[in-house]
Amino acid sequence: MKIKFLFLFVLLFSTNLMAHTSHYLKFKKIEMEILKDGKVIGYNYYFFTKTNDVVTVKNQIRFKVRLFGVDIFNVEGYGVEKYKDNQLMTYDSKTLQNDKKKFVNLIYMPGKNQFNIKGSSYNGLASANNMIGNWWNHQILQVNSQISPITGSVKKQVVNFLGNEKIEFHGKIIDVDHFKLTSKDMSVPKNKKLDFDIWYDKKKAIIMKVTYSRMGNWEYRLKNYE
Repeated sequence: MKIKFLFLFVLLFSTNLMAHTSHYLKFKKIEMEILKDGKVIGYNYYFFTKTNDVVTVKNQIRFKVRLFGVDIFNVEGYGVEKYKDNQLMTYDSKTLQNDKKKFVNLIYMPGKNQFNIKGSSYNGLASANNMIGNWWNHQILQVNSQISPITGSVKKQVVNFLGNEKIEFHGKIIDVDHFKLTSKDMSVPKNKKLDFDIWYDKKKAIIMKVTYSRMGNWEYRLKNYE
């Protein structure tokens, strides 16, 4: 009985994920606020447009960590993803992290079904089954590897379903699915490991919250969407 239930869950959840960009045509924007140790320190916004058959997702991120009145960690970035028939065609981003420039230039090559990536930490090819590791796209919960939206590095991952939970959103209690996303390679240095808890609302097809710990407790939390 448990095996049948698990198979049905995976089947329904996977079907819901496959048409990922079509789900977002109803959105104009998704706003997430970034918190560290319970305090809001910045934002991550996504804006959606469609021109003919191309869906464009623009990403803006900015946050700052201050200690004793001094900025110790400062990030500001901008990225653009373009999809056609649910296939990522191009991705470009520029990020300034503590005055250090990072970037990604990605192009899909249909003949090889691969991405050609030029990034600040990786240059080469990657399978087209990869997803950009941005939190607007719930298909990140289905794939086996992701591409860093800041540096272009390719990271293999494992996603486990932890169960159904209830969380509060704007004064209402909603049902969500709780997932754990971790690095497949456990030998990866701790500061580069994937280790996220993710809460997903499948009715709205939107990620509600992401948390992780790295020199403090971090949270990306849905603030608003249109």
